[in-house]
Amino acid sequence: MPSFSYHAMNADGAATTGVLTAENYQVALRMLEERSLFPVKVSEGTEAGGLARGGKRVKARHLTTFYSQLADLLKAGVPMLRSLDVLANQGSQGTLAQVLKELREDVAGGQSLGDAMGKHPRVFSPLHASMVRAGEQGGFLEDVLHRIAVFSEKQDELRNKVVGAIIYPCILVLVGSGVIFMLMFFVVPKIRQYLRPETFNVLTTMTFAVCDAIQAHYVPLGLGVVALALGLSTLVKTAWGRHQFEIIKLRAPLLGGIMTMVAICRFCRILGTMLHNGVPILQALRISKDSAGSDILAKVVEEAADNVKKGAPLSKPLGDCGMFPPAIVDMIAVAEESNNLEHVLVQIADTNEARTARQIDLAVRVFEPLLLTFIAGVVACLMGALILPILTMGASVQ
Repeated sequence: MPSFSYHAMNADGAATTGVLTAENYQVALRMLEERSLFPVKVSEGTEAGGLARGGKRVKARHLTTFYSQLADLLKAGVPMLRSLDVLANQGSQGTLAQVLKELREDVAGGQSLGDAMGKHPRVFSPLHASMVRAGEQGGFLEDVLHRIAVFSEKQDELRNKVVGAIIYPCILVLVGSGVIFMLMFFVVPKIRQYLRPETFNVLTTMTFAVCDAIQAHYVPLGLGVVALALGLSTLVKTAWGRHQFEIIKLRAPLLGGIMTMVAICRFCRILGTMLHNGVPILQALRISKDSAGSDILAKVVEEAADNVKKGAPLSKPLGDCGMFPPAIVDMIAVAEESNNLEHVLVQIADTNEARTARQIDLAVRVFEPLLLTFIAGVVACLMGALILPILTMGASVQ
């Protein structure tokens, strides 16, 4: 059934836009008339739906609230259309409120909720849309929505944990680099003119050489830094550059193990949740591959899906890739034999996410003093390069 985007005026004269699904143009006009809307422009296509595909995204916490509240309303016996109306009109975030109105129009037009969500990939991930479709087909939509809410909340907590751990060291690096640059560019030249060359030591000579290079070439240096940043950003967007960056990230000391385990936990939770909600394993592997957040892991999962299609176990390619710890591979192998894979995968994610969170806390506690010590050492070298000649001049005067 085609979709029509419309611009209309309501009874109060306020402009409104949206998308509705109708058999043809005349039916779309009649639907607008039934809602007391006066059409200004009606065109076939999802022009308003572009909000979700090319516009703003919806924050994870708003989606989590939506899934949880929709599950509660449906469990309380509220019809689907009425539930979507309530959630769209209760003061939801702007983009989400508009998307919910479009969902309501699509569902009223005969589409399933999962198919309607699939039209908004920038808001609802393919993972969530597939799980909702499985819930609708199996008659356990409320349970699926509740599980998606729990799943989204756990993923958001882990993501915030990683981001929060990175923010403070980044601030230290930026502030420390700024302080060192200001000292080299403004303070050192002022003091240098009062020092005699015969009092310079090796540290002083090196400091002044760096200072002269910065003052003489600060424009090319700045342009070089900007060009390097733009070049790396462009390179990472290519397939080869993204693959190389992924390898460096996963093999980095201390950080690599954490990032690898984060990707594994995400894959296990996604696959386990989808299998628990009745999604076929091949479809679940395809979606979890694209949602794991790691190109290297996605390639491994793709090979595993080919093995499963041929009747082979899932655990063998996961163990051969070298990314999965042997303990996790053994648990997956035993779960396949006992036909309990969905529960074991979620259990693996729960256990290892808690362990990864502790590793993140430990890494931050170790890295922060090391970073502070390094910045303090650089500043101490600058101070030593300036103070030692002053002390030498004072001793010669005495």
